Amino acid sequence: MGAKIYSAIAAQNNDMTSINRNLGWRSVFFGARIRILAWYILLMTSSTSVTILGIRQNLWSRLEKNVEQSLVQETEEFRRLVQGQNPQTGKPFGDDVKSIFKVFLARNVPSDDEFFITLLDGQLYKSSPRALPRSINPDLVKYWAKVTRSQRGTQETTTGTIFYSVEAVKSGGKTLGVFVVANTFTGEGEEINATVTVVTKVTLTVLLVASVLAWLAAGRVLAPLRSLTETARSITETDLTQRIAVQGKDQIAELATTFNEMLDRLEAAFTSQRDFINDASHELRTPITIIQGHLELLDDDPQEQRETIELVLDELDRMNRFVNDMLLLAKAEQPDFLTLETVEIGALTEELYAKAIALADRDWRLEDKGSGLVIVDRQRLTQAVMNLAQNATQHTSNSDVIAIGSALTNSNALFWVHDTGVGIPLADQDRIFERFARGAGRRRSEGAGLGLSIVRAIAETHGGSVKLSSQPGTGSVFTIVIPLDFP
Repeated sequence: MGAKIYSAIAAQNNDMTSINRNLGWRSVFFGARIRILAWYILLMTSSTSVTILGIRQNLWSRLEKNVEQSLVQETEEFRRLVQGQNPQTGKPFGDDVKSIFKVFLARNVPSDDEFFITLLDGQLYKSSPRALPRSINPDLVKYWAKVTRSQRGTQETTTGTIFYSVEAVKSGGKTLGVFVVANTFTGEGEEINATVTVVTKVTLTVLLVASVLAWLAAGRVLAPLRSLTETARSITETDLTQRIAVQGKDQIAELATTFNEMLDRLEAAFTSQRDFINDASHELRTPITIIQGHLELLDDDPQEQRETIELVLDELDRMNRFVNDMLLLAKAEQPDFLTLETVEIGALTEELYAKAIALADRDWRLEDKGSGLVIVDRQRLTQAVMNLAQNATQHTSNSDVIAIGSALTNSNALFWVHDTGVGIPLADQDRIFERFARGAGRRRSEGAGLGLSIVRAIAETHGGSVKLSSQPGTGSVFTIVIPLDFP
C-alpha cells in the first residue's frame, strides 16, 4: 500500500516537474520573443519618427524661407513705386498716397495666401484680395496702422502664424499711410500637413506588417526544443549556414533532420527577404528623386504648383502600387501583373521626359515622340523607362546628353533612352539584363543591379523585349519594343 502511495506521489512530482519545466520554457520563449519585438518596434518607431519630423521641419523651413523672400520682394517693389512717378501724370507721387496704393494694387496680384493691405488715417483703405481672412483681425490691423518705420515680423494667431512686412509712407517726418504685405501660408501649410499625414500612415502600415513578420521570425528562431538547445545556440540570426549533426535514426535524429530542413527554409526566406529589400530600395529611389527634385524647384506659380502636385501624386501612386505588387514582379507571368489602359504615346513620352529630367544634372533632350494610341500599363512602362534613365545617369557625366524618345511603327511601339556616355562592352551586353549583374566599368552605387532585369521583365510581360545598341566610348541606346497587337 505504501509503495503504491509512494509511486503515486513520485509520479505526481514528475508530472509537476514536467509542467514547471514547460511553463518555464514558455516563459523564457514568450519573454524573449516579446522583448525582441519590443526593441524592434521601439527602434523602428524612433527612427521613422525622427525621419518624419525631419521631413516636416525641412518642408516648413523651406516654406517659411520662400514666404520671407516674397515679403522682401513685394516690399522692395512698393518702395521703388513710391520713389517713382505717377503713370497717369508723369510726375512724382509726392503726398498722393492714395494714388500710390491704387497703382500698386492695380499692377500687382498677390500669390496664394498672400495679402496686400493699405492703411490711411489709421483705418483700412484697400486690400487685395478684398476679403481678408479671420486671422488678420482688427487688432492686428490697428497695430500695423501705428507703425512709423519699416518692420518685418510674425504674429501668432489661433489659426496659425502670419508673416508680414510693414512699410510706412512718410513725408516731412509725418506718416501719410502704411502698406502691409502679409502671408498666412494656410493652403501650402495644409499641403505639407497632408503630405506628412500620408507618409505617417504608410509608415505605420509598413511598421505593422514588419512587426508581424518580426514576431513570426522571432518565434521560429526561438523555437528549438530543449534537447537541441546546446546545438541551436551556435546558430544565430546572422548565420543560418550551420546545421545540426544527425546521428542515428531515432526520433531525435528525425527531429534534427526536420530542424535542419526548417533552417534551410529559413535561410531561403531570409535570402528572399534580402532580395526583396534590394528590389524595393532600387525601385523606390527613382520616384523619390523625382518628387524631391520637383518639390525643390517648386515656386509660387499656381499652374506649376498644380502640375507638380499632379506629378507627385502620380509618383506616390506608382510607389504604392510597387509596394503592393512587388511579389508579383518576381512572377511577372501572372495575368494580373499589368493594368492595361489606352494612352497617347506622344503625351506619355512628354510625361516620361518631364519626370526624367529631375533624376540628375544632364543635358536632357526629348529626341522624338510618336503619335497615336497604344495599349500598355502606363505605370509599369514609366517604371521601366525611369530605370533606363536612372541607369543612363550612372554611366554619364554632367556634360553628356541623355535623350528620351518614342515612335510608332506598323507593328510596334518603341520607347528608348539614348545617352552619350561610356558605352557597354559587347561581352557585358547580354549579362547586364540578369538580376544583380553590373557592367564592368560601372561606378559603385547603392543599387543592387536590378534595374535592367526589371525593365526586361516589364517589356516581356507586354509581349515585347528590350534591345541594346552600344559601343564603348560612344554611348548606348536601350529600346523597349512593345507589339501593337498586345494583348
